[in-house]
Amino acid sequence: MKLSLTSGALLTVCGAMMLSAAGTASADELTDRINAGEPIRLGFATAVPWAYPGEGGEPLGFVNAIALVVLEEMGITNYETSVNEWAGLIPGLQANRYDIITGGMYILASRCENINFSDPIGLFGDAMLVPAGNPMGIHNYQDVITTGATLVTGAGFNTVEAAQREGVPDGQMMLVAGEVEILAAMNAGRADAAVQTFFGAQEHVERSEGRFEVTDPADMPGWTQNWVGIGMRHADTDFLEAFNAAMAEVIGGEAWMAAAAPYGYTEFQLPGDDASTEFACANR
Repeated sequence: MKLSLTSGALLTVCGAMMLSAAGTASADELTDRINAGEPIRLGFATAVPWAYPGEGGEPLGFVNAIALVVLEEMGITNYETSVNEWAGLIPGLQANRYDIITGGMYILASRCENINFSDPIGLFGDAMLVPAGNPMGIHNYQDVITTGATLVTGAGFNTVEAAQREGVPDGQMMLVAGEVEILAAMNAGRADAAVQTFFGAQEHVERSEGRFEVTDPADMPGWTQNWVGIGMRHADTDFLEAFNAAMAEVIGGEAWMAAAAPYGYTEFQLPGDDASTEFACANR
């Protein structure tokens, strides 16, 4: 049976679950609710191939796929989904509209002030989406500055901070709601280049029928490579600990790769043995 989901609505997927960790009265609120049989609520924006809803409202994208593998390892198969605009994901989590963010969020110091992150699920870079042939020769933020180009990106994206850090003037920045609006701005010629995740830019190229191309992520500043984690409320520390313990058992394994590979995630995106959320929060 097909299930329907409109943006901001919830989809309940039934299944038996039991969170074995921290079943005591002193556990955090999320752990208590899950142990009481309530579904865990996944929050994400539409950002192909990271996370997006399917035709029936099911959670698609490699971050959702990875999160579900970890949750299953924890014994959790009962969940709901909430689809939101990117800029509203952290406020929505803080407002208790969902329990974890599975949208593919980079672990950044500014975000760590507001939410917790799981251990990293992967290492990723950004790139520029430019017209085919790259007529203005834009490969990075400095090229945007020197050419006077208009650069579009998503409000709340990490690329806003990155562009500001690289010195891109506000007058050359166009902020839109998310991935769909980025492509619309490029198609309409309102922007000369877009900056977004490499995966997101690749998806736009595939949809553009040859109108655009993606620059090499290696042309971007090295510090813009970022680790991605699953976002959680600061208060849900017991759940975070249990989630990280389960992830350590499955990361890079058969179930993990089988779930994420259809969306373009490969072993090259694995976070690395030395990756840590503590480091990312302090240095990104």
